[in-house]
Amino acid sequence: MRKIFLGLFLVSVSLYADKIYATFNVEAYKKANLAFDTSGIVEKVFVDIGSVVKKGDTLVVLKNDDYKAKLNIAKTSFEYTKKELDRQEKIKNIIDKAKYDKYKFNYENAKNQLELQQSLFDKTILKAPFDSVVYDKLVESGDVVSGAMIRTILKLQNQIKRKLVLEFDQKYNKIVKVGDNFEYKVDGDKKEYLGVISKIYPYSSKDTRKIKAEIEVENLLIGLFGDGYITSTSK
Repeated sequence: MRKIFLGLFLVSVSLYADKIYATFNVEAYKKANLAFDTSGIVEKVFVDIGSVVKKGDTLVVLKNDDYKAKLNIAKTSFEYTKKELDRQEKIKNIIDKAKYDKYKFNYENAKNQLELQQSLFDKTILKAPFDSVVYDKLVESGDVVSGAMIRTILKLQNQIKRKLVLEFDQKYNKIVKVGDNFEYKVDGDKKEYLGVISKIYPYSSKDTRKIKAEIEVENLLIGLFGDGYITSTSK
């Protein structure tokens, strides 16, 4: 409410609120297309469409016996060079510096080789980057994947969290703000919902002359659409 003086009388007046029409589509709050960036043959796929996974869960594994063997060799080499360096550390003040530097070099080289082989081995295992559900699977055991031609093999999205992606006329770009309410209906549903704008895209589409905004919601089916009105009190 705002108070203004009208003649000799103090009058209370409601702040004006714009009702701005907007349409929306329901999208996943977060989604990812997963692929291998190394070549190999798929040994096992641990998930299917609809599988619910946690961050870090193993999803797909390539045949990696050769990578595993090289990793074990690198681990053994590192362990022995570390032991030798530890022995030389105890007497480094009484031995030739060049000789000590050689042991230090061998240790650092073995450490780098171990990190390299661990990285190559890790690339044969595809893990979930966040808590999600698998909504598309494009790979089976025995398929060949190529690091030279990266292709999506799994698609993930949030299981519950969604977002409404709104579109409204660009002429309201200075009026609509983060925090404004949005009263809306999903197509085919008579129930009215209320959301709060959490993000406004910093551009207008040159084709549609529309600006996009987002509202965080839960449990709505991805792909649904609807419309409603943004309530703005910006003046």
